[in-house]
Amino acid sequence: QVQLVESGGGSVQAGRSLRLSCEASGDTFSDYAMGWFRQSPGQERELVAAVSWRGGRSHYADSAKGRFFISRDNSKNTVYLQMDSLNPEDTAVYFCVADPLDPLHWQNTFARIKYHFGTWGQGTQVTVSS
Repeated sequence: QVQLVESGGGSVQAGRSLRLSCEASGDTFSDYAMGWFRQSPGQERELVAAVSWRGGRSHYADSAKGRFFISRDNSKNTVYLQMDSLNPEDTAVYFCVADPLDPLHWQNTFARIKYHFGTWGQGTQVTVSS
C-alpha cells in the first residue's frame, strides 16, 4: 500500500504562486497515476489535476487550466503541483492521491465511488488572500 505525504501549502496573496509536493513510499511509484484533489469548506471535494504513470499525459479541471501544472519525478517518488496566478477561490485543503486507474477516468470514478477511490494523503492547506 502506498503512503503519501504532502508539503508546500501555506498562505499567499492573490496573484502569487505556490508549489505543492507529494512524496510517495511503500510501493512502486510508477504503478500509480497521481493527482491532486481539493476541498473548500462546505464544498464537495474536486479533482484539480492528474498525471499518468510516467508523466506523459495530464488532465486538468477547467478551473486549473492555464494556471496549474502537474508533474512527477519517478526517480524521487514525488508528484508536484505548480500553482500560479492564485486567487481566493483556490483556498482549500489540497490532497494528493494515488490510483492505478488511467487519469482520464478519475473524475467519473470519483463521482461514483467517492472516498473509496485511490489512496489519499493527509492534505495540505492553501489559503489565498485578496
